[in-house]
Amino acid sequence: MIDDGRRYLERSREQYDVITIDPPPPVEAAGTSLLYSKQFYSVINQRLTPGGILQQWLPRGDAVVQAAVARAVKESFPYVRVFHSLNDRGLHFLASNEAIVPRTARELAQRMPAKAAADLIEWGPELLPERQFAIVLGRELSLDQLISGAPRVPALQDDRPENEYFILRQSLPEPWLTRLAIPH
Repeated sequence: MIDDGRRYLERSREQYDVITIDPPPPVEAAGTSLLYSKQFYSVINQRLTPGGILQQWLPRGDAVVQAAVARAVKESFPYVRVFHSLNDRGLHFLASNEAIVPRTARELAQRMPAKAAADLIEWGPELLPERQFAIVLGRELSLDQLISGAPRVPALQDDRPENEYFILRQSLPEPWLTRLAIPH
């Protein structure tokens, strides 16, 4: 099936154990906010089975983008874990409406089919899946850490695409940006 993921989920009635979103960078591209908004997470919540998990990658983004996305995820799911990706190429969010069972690097590696394990280590830096998982698991951070980078930025919403104002955020002074990001 080749389709726009959000549009597909909005039209579908199927339920999924896992929904994974791997949008292409750059995160500042027009329309990408629709893959990180509270409204999209609402659609995902309707399509997840009980205990189902959303896995979403957020390519590198500045503090405003990270805070807006983190706040949207936090306001949409009661259980969230966040990990820096290997080689600092972004963040991986795991979100669910039920507690996410913590697993060790060894447990995760043992649960993988051989082909998936080979894919995991293909680009390194480690040669064993367990070691690769250990790196990622050792780089967990909290949503509050991400939000603290821009604490006044609201959750990303369809009509507040914070990530799409990259040039404005890079060129305007911070006080003006703050007024831009906060509804009065």
